[in-house]
Amino acid sequence: MATISAVLQRIKLDLRVFLPDGMVLEACRHVGHSWRHRHFDPVLTLHLFILQVLHFNTALTHLRHLSKLPMTAAAYCKARMRLPLPALQMLLRQSAAAMRAATDGKASWQGLRTWLVDGSSTIAPDTPALDKAFGHSANQREGCSFPVPKLLGLFDAFGGLVIEILCLPLVVHEQAHVWKLHPLLGQGDLLIGDRGFCSYVHLAMLHLRNVHGCFRLHQRKIVSFRAHRKSRCKGQTGKPRSTFIKRLGRQDQLVRWQKDQQPKWLGLAQYLTLPETLVVRELRYALAAKGQRTRKVTVVTTLLDPVLYPKEKIAELYGVRWQVETHFRELKTTLRMRKLKCKTVEGLQKELAVYCLVYNLIHAVMLQAARRQDVTPDRISFIDTVRWLISAEVGEELPALLVNPNRPDRHEPRVIKDLQDTYRKMTKPRAYLRKHPRWAER
Repeated sequence: MATISAVLQRIKLDLRVFLPDGMVLEACRHVGHSWRHRHFDPVLTLHLFILQVLHFNTALTHLRHLSKLPMTAAAYCKARMRLPLPALQMLLRQSAAAMRAATDGKASWQGLRTWLVDGSSTIAPDTPALDKAFGHSANQREGCSFPVPKLLGLFDAFGGLVIEILCLPLVVHEQAHVWKLHPLLGQGDLLIGDRGFCSYVHLAMLHLRNVHGCFRLHQRKIVSFRAHRKSRCKGQTGKPRSTFIKRLGRQDQLVRWQKDQQPKWLGLAQYLTLPETLVVRELRYALAAKGQRTRKVTVVTTLLDPVLYPKEKIAELYGVRWQVETHFRELKTTLRMRKLKCKTVEGLQKELAVYCLVYNLIHAVMLQAARRQDVTPDRISFIDTVRWLISAEVGEELPALLVNPNRPDRHEPRVIKDLQDTYRKMTKPRAYLRKHPRWAER
């Protein structure tokens, strides 16, 4: 009868292909980390960290029962604190590249490597350090809410692998930090995002790196598809600032955008390197599915050739952007990343990095199952893959995993039937409520 300690052995076996022990040790040495020969070396500590997160970020005291190792929660916690954060971030990028190479890089759109970028958030423990670093919602009173780190993620559009997740303060805009992800993109790549990433500055920065962009047009941008229309003059409102160049089809045109004002997050030297104008393509299409909140979508892109990149293909491509919402749901809901546990800023970032490693391990198995079962990777059940990884014995071959039904244009109202939490919300700090119990009864 297999013991749960076989799960740890199975994790080591699965990781050996993409994250060998030598790579872990070399990454630690590369960032200047040194360690003594002890029970919790970097390799074992990382494997235990992955085992913990794979079991839905279970408690430290539960980990010794899972691993069947003689250990205490305090010793393991100290070992996790010794793991260097830069090494974990380096291992995430290296393992993601190895996993993507294992798929032969066939997942692309019109021959372009395609990436998704989007923002989300999570909840951190209520400590002064985390609250100072990330802040909390302005609608909540001090002492009545948890710190809320903002997440900015970069995903492989078709493989589902996460390349990087940045942890930011709640009050900053994602566009002020998206440039930190640009070095991870190669020449000729394609980046897709929602309207929060659509601006002249962002498109120009991508253009200088020879990276294509495809974003939903920001709501404050004015668009007109009337041929030979005039651009807005100084003092005028209600007209687009762009200059019409060429009509490519119905509601499909080339225009020249003018350089925007310098944003606060961009340095003057970098701002001056941006071109004064940029030729982009604006197109608009209608959603066929009934019940959608948005009926028409306007997209701006630097994919200018209508022959290589037809309007219908771009509209289909932008529909792939919604997959990033599924990725965040799998991380936050299925793997329970919605509430993190580490109580320091660096520990929180380590926890996120290991979550990404686990997520990529799961998706590597999903990609393997998709090839065997002749379906696309998004059809393989994420939770079924997690359950198999938890229960698989050493040497067990990958079985046929559950395939989700294909339901295109499915739409469900954004409501819930089960009222999960009927308790009243906190409006005063807990220390105050202990001294004044009648306040909570109001």
